[in-house]
Amino acid sequence: MSSDFESYEQDFGTTTAELTNKIGRIPKLSGEEKTQLILNVDKQLEEVRELMEQMDLEVREIPIQSRAMYNGRLKSYKQELEKLEKDFKRSRIAYSDEVRHELLGDDGGSSEGQLIKLREERAHLLDNTERLERSSRRLEAGYQIAVETEQVGQEILSNLHGDREKIQKARERLRETDANLGKSSRILTGMLRRIIQNRVLVFILGAIILLTIILAIYFNLRGH
Repeated sequence: MSSDFESYEQDFGTTTAELTNKIGRIPKLSGEEKTQLILNVDKQLEEVRELMEQMDLEVREIPIQSRAMYNGRLKSYKQELEKLEKDFKRSRIAYSDEVRHELLGDDGGSSEGQLIKLREERAHLLDNTERLERSSRRLEAGYQIAVETEQVGQEILSNLHGDREKIQKARERLRETDANLGKSSRILTGMLRRIIQNRVLVFILGAIILLTIILAIYFNLRGH
């Protein structure tokens, strides 16, 4: 488990280093190039968040005696991620020296207030955009959970239906077995009855034959 955590640490270090470099470049760019870099950084930040979730799961699987150390490292990574997110937010509303000069012109003092106001408005818009993005991600996660729950429910219903069919088939087999046992019992009873009858007949015939022999011997002796 710790080897997996360390592998995630290496990925985290590499990705955050790239992000730090890219975030520092954002204020120096403008137009489409800046927009593309912002989208790229936002995507990488999402990957880092997912990486943090994996690291958190790995820490939970580590034995308790070693978990405290990994929890401390994980906490520092979370703080580093929070700092990156704040830096990213500031970089999106920051202006390069060239853009600042274009906005302020020669009269920098009178336009500074306008620039601050514009920056605040942009920050407010970015906050709203981030809230919408977080809400969208939560909705997507909720929808995914709902879909997975529905799938699990369907599987359970399917399993229950299959179990019900198995139980019904087992009951039918039991009924068939009971019927066969009843038929076998009647057959055995009939056979036993015939055996008894045959024995009685044999006994009667034997008695008749014996009596006939005795009578024959008796009359034969009497005639002499």
